[in-house]
Amino acid sequence: MEATTDPSTALMLLVRDGNVEAFEQLVVLWQDRLVTLLLHQTGDPSIAEDLTQEVFLRIYRARARYKATAKFTTWIHTIANNVASDLRQRAYRRRERGVPGSVSASSSMIGLDQLAVAASALLPTRQADRTELQMVVQRALAQLSEKQRMAVLLAKFELCSYDEIAAAMQLSVPAVKSLLFRARDQLRESLAPYLQSNAP
Repeated sequence: MEATTDPSTALMLLVRDGNVEAFEQLVVLWQDRLVTLLLHQTGDPSIAEDLTQEVFLRIYRARARYKATAKFTTWIHTIANNVASDLRQRAYRRRERGVPGSVSASSSMIGLDQLAVAASALLPTRQADRTELQMVVQRALAQLSEKQRMAVLLAKFELCSYDEIAAAMQLSVPAVKSLLFRARDQLRESLAPYLQSNAP
C-alpha cells in the first residue's frame, strides 16, 4: 500500500482494497463537510444531502481505480464540484424545455448563514444587526457566478489552496486567482452602499 500521512487518503486506500468499515469511517469524516459545501451551492438541505450521497456513491464506484497521486481533499472536491455542476446542467435543460425545476436561481443563495458570517469581516459588525448583516451579504453573494461562489466556498470553508481549488474545479491556478479576485471585487462593490450607510 502507498505510504500516506493523510487520514482520508489512508482510509480511501483501504476502501480501494475492499474494506467496508473504512468506507463508513470516510463517510462519517466527510459527510457534514460535503452537506455544508453543497448546501451553499443549492440552498436546499434535502438536495444537499442527496448530492452528498451521490458524491459517496461515485467515490464507491470509483474505488478500484483510486490512486493516491493527489490529495484526497482535492479528489473529493472535484467529485462534489462535478455533482453540483451536473445538477445545474439538469436544471438549465429543464428550464430550456419549460419544465419547472426544484431549484431556482434565487434559492441557490438560501442557507448561506455561515458564509455570511465568514464574509462579514468586510462589514462594521458592531453597528449591524446580525440577521440584517447576513441578508446583505447573501444578496451580495447571490450576484456572484456559480464558479465564483464555488471558488469562494472552497477558499473560505475548506481552506483550500489555489492549487487545490484549481484541481477541484478543473481550472488553471491563474483562472482561480482571477475568479477569487473578481468575486472579492464584486462583493466590495455590492456592499459599498451598505458600508457607506453604516459608516460612523
